[in-house]
Amino acid sequence: MTILWIVLAIALFIVVISIRQINQYERGVKFMFGKYTGMMEPGWRLVFPIIQSYRRVDIRVKAVDVPDQNAITRDNVSVAVNAVIYYKVSSAEKAILEVENFYYAISQYAQTTMRNIVGEVSLDELLAGRDKIADRIREIVDKETDAWGLKVNNVELKDIKLPGDMERTIAKQAEAEREKRAVIINSEGERAAAENMAEAAKMLNAVPGALHLRTLQSINDVSSDQSNTIVFTVPLEILQAFAGFKKES
Repeated sequence: MTILWIVLAIALFIVVISIRQINQYERGVKFMFGKYTGMMEPGWRLVFPIIQSYRRVDIRVKAVDVPDQNAITRDNVSVAVNAVIYYKVSSAEKAILEVENFYYAISQYAQTTMRNIVGEVSLDELLAGRDKIADRIREIVDKETDAWGLKVNNVELKDIKLPGDMERTIAKQAEAEREKRAVIINSEGERAAAENMAEAAKMLNAVPGALHLRTLQSINDVSSDQSNTIVFTVPLEILQAFAGFKKES
């Protein structure tokens, strides 16, 4: 009887020490005698010592910071580009069996891909099409890492660093572009004002006496300030009328 209790106690002890907890955001890859036997879902699972082992795999979305990568664009401009990659494990089995360290592997592959893509575009394309280039990097990395059981959700280019002389050149170019736009807008305004004045002159000239009424209105506006001195020019038609009246008399 004593031996039976001892055996039961040993069996219970083995069961207790064999209990492993897999969290909801994890999956377990189970092995027996070093051979893959199946997946462990969330909850309490038994992993017997010596004959069995397992590896935890976090299946939550991870962010990989890709450090500055020095690259040369298609138009021979040296730039430093860094990015961040968001991915998750889609197959815990592949992530353990197909690659030694999937975190390190995806980081290295992303660095190489980013340098290659930057070398295929010009500086203007790189600065103007960051989202498009980031999407190309995502497609390439996602396709390659699919065999590793990884799914790349997004790639964001964080920063693009240019040489100092190139930054000054771009700043001057931007300033020249702003001045050009200001001149264009100013000239368009002057042109519109000239067209309006020409149209107003046509309208005044088309109506008899309209020009004289406009002149009197301007005089009335100016005369509101007593400090102003008004020099009134008599229209030539009035002088000619007086000259004709004198001859008749």
